[in-house]
Amino acid sequence: MLREGATIAGKCCRCGSCCSHMRDVHRVIEERGNNTFVVHNHYTGDAEEVRVDPDKIALFEDESSIEGLPNACPFLRFDAKAGKAWCTVHLTRPDLCREYCCRLLVLDAQGKLAGRVTYQTALIPDTDELGRLWEEVQPTLNGLSGTEWDDAFIEILTAAGYRVRR
Repeated sequence: MLREGATIAGKCCRCGSCCSHMRDVHRVIEERGNNTFVVHNHYTGDAEEVRVDPDKIALFEDESSIEGLPNACPFLRFDAKAGKAWCTVHLTRPDLCREYCCRLLVLDAQGKLAGRVTYQTALIPDTDELGRLWEEVQPTLNGLSGTEWDDAFIEILTAAGYRVRR
């Protein structure tokens, strides 16, 4: 769990804090057997099928690690030995979870996810093309922050044929 006043780094530290409050968002509406479930997103109305990752079945079956977290995602589990939180459906997790810690999403000309900006100014490119563009343009964004950085970033990527979703 995050301590009061702690800052979040540019990548997931597997503390479980985000997912400890997701039960109001994701609810299991159907169990299909073989550790397969249909999850409903309360906010978007989307329903998605998820499966417990094969290597996390035993962890998923032991709900004791989230007993004190009534609002936790139904697929969150903690491994006390490792001191980490685990998404037991990580391989098939809902789209919202894939985008959760992202401030900005970068889409290519076809609307396919090309990268994401997490936290302040950390771009995680999902394509080599965006990675190369980022290496070129990153120095021009140095010294900018907040909405000034966002506006400049969006302008540069839009000019290069990308769409940026806030």
